[in-house]
Amino acid sequence: MKTFIVANWKCNPATLAEAKRLFAAVKKGMEKIRVRGAEIIICPPFVYISSFKSQASSFKVGAQNCFWQESGAFTGEVSPVMLKNAGCKYVIIGHSERRRYFGETNEVINKKLRVAMDAGLRPILCVGETEEEKELGDAAAVLVAQLKEGLTGFGRKELKKIIVAYEPVWAIGNGNACGADEAMSAGVLIKRTLGELAGKKIGHNIPILYGGSVMPQNAAIYIEEAGFQGLLVGGASLDPKPFVQIVRAVRAGRH
Repeated sequence: MKTFIVANWKCNPATLAEAKRLFAAVKKGMEKIRVRGAEIIICPPFVYISSFKSQASSFKVGAQNCFWQESGAFTGEVSPVMLKNAGCKYVIIGHSERRRYFGETNEVINKKLRVAMDAGLRPILCVGETEEEKELGDAAAVLVAQLKEGLTGFGRKELKKIIVAYEPVWAIGNGNACGADEAMSAGVLIKRTLGELAGKKIGHNIPILYGGSVMPQNAAIYIEEAGFQGLLVGGASLDPKPFVQIVRAVRAGRH
């Protein structure tokens, strides 16, 4: 199965010049690494996407979000059709920061997934529990609900195109990475739920990524020990050195 390494730049960097320097540095670092069967996906802010369309030879360009309509009177929104035409191949949907700061519900996320897939983008659906949900013992129920409600209405053939990213909210951006055993348990639950939705064979082949304080020193652990098919990298993707080290670590772990 292909391995996916997704760089989520979030609301960074501040200028196009900085974005181009970061992109160029990552691209240069990638030239020295050959990861067979791996897809490297860079997800910059919307305004930088078209600038990288023709330069992404060694990896793909994705978006961090999209709207749930193709067009219309929706001030400030960007549709999946626009993203597709700008050169995107992938789109992150349902990131915990979208859920937390912008009130995105499973229903809204379901709408976004539908329009994104109809536009020809491959969605990366993010799921994960908060610290409070974890402490209350609700983590499993939260994950199952996010998957089942988010993927309502999708047929088995469509579910083949989905990528799921498990991002325990309590582990994001604070260096408090989830342990391999705990992450693996979540991954097993996600696989089982996907199997219920899509059938065991298709569910087994849907890639699941890990995201949450991913660093060079723990990157390979989530692939080798926890059984994930890739990584969703946040803060470490804003510095070319650790990001390339993460890719290198995954490469070493797969050989």
